[in-house]
Amino acid sequence: MNKNLFSLEGKVALITGGSRGIGKAISLAFAEAGADLVVSSRDKRPPELENVADQVRAIGRKAISIPANVGKRQEVENLVQETLREFGKIDILVNNAGGNPVLSIMIELEDRAFDKVLEINLKGAFMMSKVVAGEMIKQGGGRIINISSSSGLRARDDGTGAYCISKAAMNMLTQVMARELAQKNVLVNAIAPGSIRTEFSRINWTDPDRKAQRIREIELTQVRGYF
Repeated sequence: MNKNLFSLEGKVALITGGSRGIGKAISLAFAEAGADLVVSSRDKRPPELENVADQVRAIGRKAISIPANVGKRQEVENLVQETLREFGKIDILVNNAGGNPVLSIMIELEDRAFDKVLEINLKGAFMMSKVVAGEMIKQGGGRIINISSSSGLRARDDGTGAYCISKAAMNMLTQVMARELAQKNVLVNAIAPGSIRTEFSRINWTDPDRKAQRIREIELTQVRGYF
């Protein structure tokens, strides 16, 4: 990593969904760039989350781990307040927490399952951004990065419709908050990766048909000139 180009020296980053996969990779990359970290996850298994914090400390940066469900307002507020007590500020928020607990076509999807997907993927990012942005405005600015998905850019008929909808909504949340907060020096952006080989997306690379479909989509995207 070119530390001169990507230096985060003196910055404090709060990363949700940080115990594994994309969130873990972001945490370690930010640490290597010089940031101190708060890693959080709704998973109540502290060893997995604390392991990431340990790896950050091994790089030479400060780190704490705080379990929190970003879909619950009180837990969001506690997470932010604990971060401020430890570091005094939040320069970067990465809304990476996400989930897709059910595979179902929309007309068979249970209401509670739809609500759960939106709670994790959309409401969580909204509440985290709302609470953290308030603190960023007080301190003079900050950066919010939403981890969306290519699934929010195209419809699917593979049972992940609720996930697609939640990520499409996250994309609009990003645009709205970016316009609202730009004058406050709080920049809001989103990253929309495709299928990445993590535990979260296990079904996409263990099921032959789904894996083949993802590969075809990458090929088609390249042909269309998106990359």
